Amino acid sequence: MKISHATASDFDAWISLAREVEHLFGPMADEISFQEALKQAISDGTAFCVRSEKNEDDWILKGGIVISRESNEIAWFVVSGTSRGKGYGKALLNFAINQLNTHAPMVVQTFDNSVAEGQAARKLYGKFGFADHEKGAMNPAGVPTVIMQRPGSYSHFAL
Repeated sequence: MKISHATASDFDAWISLAREVEHLFGPMADEISFQEALKQAISDGTAFCVRSEKNEDDWILKGGIVISRESNEIAWFVVSGTSRGKGYGKALLNFAINQLNTHAPMVVQTFDNSVAEGQAARKLYGKFGFADHEKGAMNPAGVPTVIMQRPGSYSHFAL
């Protein structure tokens, strides 16, 4: 599977991914601020995606991840519902981590341990060395979050 920079032509597919997870993250797809942030990440080269293979009938986005090099964080990450459990998330997260400063602490805001639908994401982050660091705020969907942190110079990758 190939991870690549997202392009402007991927924008509508990213919006579809956002719609899939709005029940967990809150409104995004129709929010101008989200759309502008996504366009900026695509333009800045900090949005990455994995698409279906060319030999598949559909040429769709399987998942996407946005990073912030300034804050050394995973800013947004989603895998489509039909593509979960197939290794796309692991590949995207590994790729994103290697785009960030691995010698400094890395952070991600994700679901609190009490959120059943967030357990797979928490488990994946844990495999890459992230651990709960501090309580996060409720997200726009009213879901409790936590800030997970990965220490700098972490050498174990769960591939």
